[in-house]
Amino acid sequence: MAFVAPLALAGRHVRLEPLGREHVDALAAAAADGELSRLWFTGVPAPEATAAWVDAALEMRERCGALPFAVRDLASGAIVGSTRYFHVEAAHRRLEIGHTWYARRVQRTAVNTECKLLLLTHAFETLGCIAVEFRTSFFNFASRAAIARLGAKQDGILRSHQILADGTLRDTVVFSIIAPEWPAVKRHLRFELERPRC
Repeated sequence: MAFVAPLALAGRHVRLEPLGREHVDALAAAAADGELSRLWFTGVPAPEATAAWVDAALEMRERCGALPFAVRDLASGAIVGSTRYFHVEAAHRRLEIGHTWYARRVQRTAVNTECKLLLLTHAFETLGCIAVEFRTSFFNFASRAAIARLGAKQDGILRSHQILADGTLRDTVVFSIIAPEWPAVKRHLRFELERPRC
């Protein structure tokens, strides 16, 4: 049996659905909100490239044991982005959460906080992970801040870690949450979801 297998995870604000070809049009619309593909340091697909992006994510699921999700905003019913488990190392009980992006209209809302709460709860409490990792481009300052707000700690920077499509070398910032930290992180994420918003 696979360490991770397709499943849906739902909370009060979002539902994470196993990614499928049926999500292509909705994801293209979500990516267009904010012209996310223009952020050179991310891997968000241009609307016209979304079908190929979904195919690549599904191939990663079949070939590498990743688990990509479409993110549905329960208030509107719309698909507003995507996230996934990948770099799954069952023997070491660890994985990475990444390939995460959201339509501009739901950024800095409860969507990301609850997505991470659902994914981390499943990783630590169902899969028994000892560590969950997050990685982002050095230049993705918004992503770095969002990861730190979750309660993840920065492990370091992998310099010249990847060659991007345009030939640029990417420095990758690595964060993680380890199992002993999970109870406090969980309490923090729940607090963030429950506190009143002005």
